[in-house]
Amino acid sequence: QSEGFSFGSLGSNLNVQFAQPSASLERLADGRANWTFKLDPKDPNEKPSDWKVDIGAIGFDKGHVTLNDQTLKTRLDVVIDPLGKPIPFSDIVGQSAAKKALEKGSAPQDYAFALKVKGQYHGQNLDGTGKIGGLLALQDAAKPFPLQAQVSIADTKVALAGTLTDPLNLGALDLRLKLAGSSLANLYPLTGVTLPDSPPYSTDGHLIAKLHEPDGAVFTYENFNGKIGSSDIHGNLKYVASQPRPKLSGALVSNQLLMADLAPLIGADSNAKQKARGGDSKQPAGKVLPVEEFRTERWRDMDADVEFTGKRIVQSAELPFTDLYTHVVLDNGELKLEPLRFGVAGGKLDAQINLNGRSTPMLGRAKLTARNFKLKQLFPTFEPMKTSFGELNGDATLSGTGNSVAKLLGTANGGLKMIINDGAISRSLMEIAGLNVGNYVVGKIFGDEDVKINCAAADFGIKDGLATSQLFVFDTENAIIYIDGTANFATEQLDLKITPESKGLRLFSLRSPLYVKGTFGNPSAGVEAVPLLLRGAGMVALGVIAGPAAGLLALIAPSGGEPNQCAPLLQQMQQGKVPKTVK
Repeated sequence: QSEGFSFGSLGSNLNVQFAQPSASLERLADGRANWTFKLDPKDPNEKPSDWKVDIGAIGFDKGHVTLNDQTLKTRLDVVIDPLGKPIPFSDIVGQSAAKKALEKGSAPQDYAFALKVKGQYHGQNLDGTGKIGGLLALQDAAKPFPLQAQVSIADTKVALAGTLTDPLNLGALDLRLKLAGSSLANLYPLTGVTLPDSPPYSTDGHLIAKLHEPDGAVFTYENFNGKIGSSDIHGNLKYVASQPRPKLSGALVSNQLLMADLAPLIGADSNAKQKARGGDSKQPAGKVLPVEEFRTERWRDMDADVEFTGKRIVQSAELPFTDLYTHVVLDNGELKLEPLRFGVAGGKLDAQINLNGRSTPMLGRAKLTARNFKLKQLFPTFEPMKTSFGELNGDATLSGTGNSVAKLLGTANGGLKMIINDGAISRSLMEIAGLNVGNYVVGKIFGDEDVKINCAAADFGIKDGLATSQLFVFDTENAIIYIDGTANFATEQLDLKITPESKGLRLFSLRSPLYVKGTFGNPSAGVEAVPLLLRGAGMVALGVIAGPAAGLLALIAPSGGEPNQCAPLLQQMQQGKVPKTVK
């Protein structure tokens, strides 16, 4: 629709001038649209018309376009104004980008029109401005059509500048693209790309899109740089709109990755941060394990094959993680991180994670191996540990069902084994670690002194979320300490009994066992109202612990240095003997 138009002659061409043209576009929920027309079949014997019209120029003072697309939940109101003076392409994209466009064969047109748009896109509020080329540029498929826009969609900000080739057929895009928002996951309703929950992010890179490839449109976001939370991010990603599912692939690198920025991946960030990124899950007060559910319904909408490398991971100034590498594969709803590898305290933590989102509830499996964690690097500010040659080694296998970390662990089956040799313990170490209950227990057994640990060994069996100690012992220079009991991941309840036994003439004042009870978030410790029993009573049934002791011996890594002090302790237990002092 137009309030008026006029024709003017430009030699053999026609000049068309519209006065305030407007267009109202609508597509109904059943797919019918008012911009598509069904023409009568053409008679193949009909003589071609002698009429030919060459339009030399099209102009208008202001245009107005509305779009109501019920299939996309999109309503837009667009106002198009001619610029008073065309803006050169290089003024918007920069001289370097303009030169590269020219080297590809054809110089893009100048920007001729300004746009203002408001409305909703996929049900989310949209507001933006932009600039485009002239209308006649739409006719030349070989000439790049200039685009520039700054758009806000809900809390996502998009800025782009570049070209569209063959605009009438949406041939290809070549853009500088900037994205920013409160969470990467919020791009899903806008793009259909499944990305994880994250802290606020921003990226700046080069988007190349080939929209008519045989296997589906190909979008490449190359050489981008950005931040996710306080961590830097760089890399290349390719998205192919293939069948039966599109696929995202690529490689990402972070030079310094903060552990806190990984928390949203498993819903471990605070309620306030969850709300800021659009999450609707509330972590109950006092509950430690994250209850926010994984969005498994999105996992079936896209496949992925992405490598991620964190060159340096930071948790705190005192505890650096050296690196992280993972290979993420998403295939028809099944998510695999194989491997997920951390460098920790001079050693390695290797994990194989499998989350099957096709199952309802989700089925999760994990295998973890911790090797050669150096105690002096784990506790760098604890003076007695600085000369230690001790290490931590461990294995864990878990499987569970549920759509959150809390549900997976609350239904878990499997086991956990861990040994530590040549360490030290004190109340001050418990304070460094922020363990008030540990501070109490250590103080009751050893007082304020630093105590050398010859060996600590633990073997827990896990069934239906209940971890039960099969063997849990600390061999120190003053005493052997046995720990019995359970940790219930379903209810987050602790029920542990701690029985110390003095070595030889080394006496301590404690005359009764200790207990640790309460929740994971608020444990409490105290002294049981029963006396300590005879030596060896902490090992209730020596035959029962022979098997776990043998299993823990396998965790003792061969070393050419100091002998591992866990070996004699576990060998004695394997033989069903009461442990003697380890020299």
